[in-house]
Amino acid sequence: MPPVRGLRSARPVVRAVALAVVAAGAAALLGGCAEGAAPKSAGHAAAVTGPAELWPGSKPWPAASPATGGEEAPQPLTAVPRVPSGHIREVSAGSVLLAQIDAEKRRDEPVFDEGEEREIRSCADKPGSGSCPVRAPEYHDLTGDGKDELIVGVESGSNNLLIIYAYTLKNGVVTSILGSTSSPHSVEVADHKLIIHEPGDAPGYESRTVYAWSARHQVMTIQDVGYGRRAPASATPSGR
Repeated sequence: MPPVRGLRSARPVVRAVALAVVAAGAAALLGGCAEGAAPKSAGHAAAVTGPAELWPGSKPWPAASPATGGEEAPQPLTAVPRVPSGHIREVSAGSVLLAQIDAEKRRDEPVFDEGEEREIRSCADKPGSGSCPVRAPEYHDLTGDGKDELIVGVESGSNNLLIIYAYTLKNGVVTSILGSTSSPHSVEVADHKLIIHEPGDAPGYESRTVYAWSARHQVMTIQDVGYGRRAPASATPSGR
């Protein structure tokens, strides 16, 4: 039988068929991988860019419910003489601060160490003068009743801490409605709110804490805490 020549001539055909089957199988495997859960290439990585605002002009989300912060309850300073007129400017800011310090010590919650307390007492009657750590008092309406509240700031320690107290009059009694500790680069009052701006971890960024009057709790509570790019000085009202 003439088979030898026929077998030799059939080998290329068999080989070609086998290669076609292998190629088809490989294509099926590759197709299966592409459709499965195997990782896919995302292409070239995009270059890193700076912060960009998303969806500019969109309406803001509704404000969240205020979180409790600052004083948990109003703290009357009964050691300070009553003010029947209802005008807190008639009270000495220094005497209010000293009454605050004494009240904190009675509650065993002192904020200042002995050296700081001595320094505060030595110049409490002249706040804002020279090297006195007590800043000049500020008066702004924080409760929205049309009357001013007293805001006192005291520098503390070597870490640029600022202790901020706010007081209102309740039936003529000086009452503490805020006690806050921060390291701010600016503090301002806007729309009856006390806003504290602190430097952020990254250059050009800041954290912002907003205290607002709570009619329910009768104190200033934290209404909002945010973190973002620091606004240019010309676009942000300055404050103590």
